[in-house]
Amino acid sequence: MDKSTVIEKLNEAIRHEWTGVAQYAQAGFVVGGLWREVYSTMFIGSADESFVHAKLVGDKISAMGGIPSVERNQIQQSTCVKELLDMGLAFESKAVEIYTEAIGMAEELGDRALVVFLEDILKEEQDGVDHLTQIIREHDQAEGNQAASATG
Repeated sequence: MDKSTVIEKLNEAIRHEWTGVAQYAQAGFVVGGLWREVYSTMFIGSADESFVHAKLVGDKISAMGGIPSVERNQIQQSTCVKELLDMGLAFESKAVEIYTEAIGMAEELGDRALVVFLEDILKEEQDGVDHLTQIIREHDQAEGNQAASATG
């Protein structure tokens, strides 16, 4: 494993984080209805977290002698709260996958400091998966209760 291969994987991570900045911000802008007060701030906070991760990874790429990507992946958009939450869960799950792969590469490279750096970000991404999993479950229950009371 050479450093340039690890830099390529880190650039995949930064492209993913740039996507998160735009996708989460858009979700925060468009979420409406009864759920706006609940979810708008959460989505904007997630955009901020993606920006922090992009900055950290970009600085690391530069420190390793690489050039951080300014590209991003395709943005997913919706105005449906359930779809926005599901897209967020898919985004966070993909981030866990990318950082897990990067950790394996850093281990193979023998760069313990990079492993720890990536593990810190991975923990935050896994927290995002766990958080959204719980929110989706609670949201689905609330929607179900709301539908049951409307028909009852």
